This record gives sequence, C-alpha cells and structure tokens, in this order.
Amino acid sequence: MALFESGEDYLEAILMVSERKPEVHAIDVVNELGFSKPSVSIALKKLRESGYITIDENNHLHLTEKGMNVANKIYERHKILTHILEKLGVDSENAEKDACRLEHDLSDASWNAIKRYYTESLKK
Repeated sequence: MALFESGEDYLEAILMVSERKPEVHAIDVVNELGFSKPSVSIALKKLRESGYITIDENNHLHLTEKGMNVANKIYERHKILTHILEKLGVDSENAEKDACRLEHDLSDASWNAIKRYYTESLKK
C-alpha cells in the first residue's frame, strides 16, 4: 500500500500521543485528529495490514520500525515548519495548520534545503 497524506497523519498522531501517554489507543487517535471512530478504525486496519503499526492484545497501538520512520519524518517537518512560520510572524494556530499541509507536499530536495537553512540559522 502506498502511504498517502492521511496515513502519514495517522502515524504522526500515534507518535505525538505516545510522547504524552505511555499507551496509545484508537480513541486517542480519534481525539488527536478529530476523525470519526469508524474512519480511524478503517485507517488503522489498513496501516496494520501494511506493516506500519501493530495492535497488541490490549488494543495498544505501536509503530513498527517502518511506521516510526514515516512518523519521525513527518513530525520533524511539522515541528520545524511550525517554528519557522511562527518566527516569520504567523500566529501559532495558523502556523500549525499550514505546517500540517506543507509537511506532506515538500520534495525531499526542498525539505533538505529548508532543514539545512533552519539548522544553520540556529547556530547563529
């Protein structure tokens, strides 16, 4: 299964919740993303079948190595883009929303240039 933007959002949400809570459940993803329970259930099933997550006997969600790689990539983009937009004067709410849209659409070449610029600017 090719992973689309929504799949990346689900993986990122699982990672974000896991940073706040020791155990992640489907309802946490529902609350994080604001999607319906049935939609989340279908998406999680697809992510499990594609090897991005596992669901243990207690219904806890876990990112596989494959899922963690995607989640880390998207979350790093999200955090850096949000920070850059806020530094440019965009209010936090819009910076979050815009970063969420941008994080998926950037080519690796553009992202690497942005990240390099951002990292260099932190050293100054």
